[in-house]
Amino acid sequence: MKLKDARYLSAEGQEALRYRVVNAVENGMSKSEAARVFQVSRTAVHNWTKAVANGNASSLKAKKRGPRRASSRLLPHQAATAVRLMEQKCPDSLGLPFYLWTREAVQQFLAERFGLSVSVWTIGRYLKKWGFTPQKPLRRAYEQDPLAVKRWIETEYPQICREAHREGAEIHWGDEMGVRSDDQTGRSYGRVGTTPVVPSTGKRFGCSLISTITNRGKLCFKLFTQRFDSAVMLDFLRRLIRQCTQKVFLIVDGHPVHRAKAVHQWLEKHQDRIRLFFLPAYSPELNPDELLNHDVKANAVGRQRAKNKTEMMQNLRSYLRSTQRQPNVVQNFFREKHVAYAAT
Repeated sequence: MKLKDARYLSAEGQEALRYRVVNAVENGMSKSEAARVFQVSRTAVHNWTKAVANGNASSLKAKKRGPRRASSRLLPHQAATAVRLMEQKCPDSLGLPFYLWTREAVQQFLAERFGLSVSVWTIGRYLKKWGFTPQKPLRRAYEQDPLAVKRWIETEYPQICREAHREGAEIHWGDEMGVRSDDQTGRSYGRVGTTPVVPSTGKRFGCSLISTITNRGKLCFKLFTQRFDSAVMLDFLRRLIRQCTQKVFLIVDGHPVHRAKAVHQWLEKHQDRIRLFFLPAYSPELNPDELLNHDVKANAVGRQRAKNKTEMMQNLRSYLRSTQRQPNVVQNFFREKHVAYAAT
C-alpha cells in the first residue's frame, strides 16, 4: 500500500512534524536518516535545521493556507473616478486616442491619470468588478440638445397624451427607411479559420418603407420604390386616416418632407382627422418606430436572400403583414429602455 506523504497532513500536523525532525537531528540522527524515517525530503530537513540554528524557529510554525487575497493597486477614490468618467464620457473627449472604452483605453487612462501601469488582464478584472461588460454602443449625434430631449419627455409628450385623450385620438409613431439587397445581419457557423460564404446575387436593388406603430400594437405601412417626397407622404397619410377610425396624432422626425408646404396645406384641410408633431432634432432613439426598422432589416432583409426587387418587396410585405397579426410583437418595441416613456 502506498503511504501518503507529509503534504496530506493538516497544517498543525506539518508543524509538529517539522519540530520532531529538527529535534531528532539535534539528538544525533543524520539528516539523511531523518528524511527517510519521517518521509520528507533531505532539502526540507536541511532548511528546517538551518532556520533553527539561525534563531528563526518561528518559521517552523503553521501558516494560513489558501490563495492570498488579491490586493488592488488602484485606490478606492481612483476607481470611483474611473467609473464615473467611463459612464459619462468617451475616451476621445478625455484626450485618449480611442473612440470606445476598451481594456487598452482604460489601461492608458489609468496610466495617464494616476501613473498606474497594469496589464490588460488586470484591467479586465477591474472592469468585471466594477460591473462593466462589452456591449454594442448606441450612436447619438453630438448636435442633439439634451435640454430639448428632457423637455420632450417631461413636458411636450405628456401634453400630447393629454390632448389625445381629450380629443379621442390615437398616437402613432412614424418613420421611413430604405432597404438594400446587400444588407446582411446575424452570424453563421463555420470551421475555425474558414469564413462561411453566403451565395447571393451580385445585383444591387432596394426599396423603401414608411410605417407607423402605436403602443397598442397597431402597425400601418407602405412600400414604395420611388424617391421619398411629399407625394409619397401624402399618399401614405390618406391611407392612414382611411384605416383609422379615430383621429390620428402622428409623431415624426424633422425630415424636410414632413415639413413640406404641400404636406402642411393638406394637414390644415384635414385637421379634424390628423395632426402632426415633431420629435427633437437628432433624436432617433426617442422614436419606437426605429425599432421596427431594425427588426425588419435584421429578419426580413438581412437573413433572406431575395433574387430581385419584386421578391424583396414580397418578403418585406409578408413579414410586415405577419407582424400586423401579432400586436404583442409591436408592443414589445415600446419596452425598450429608451422608448419606454411612450408605452403609456
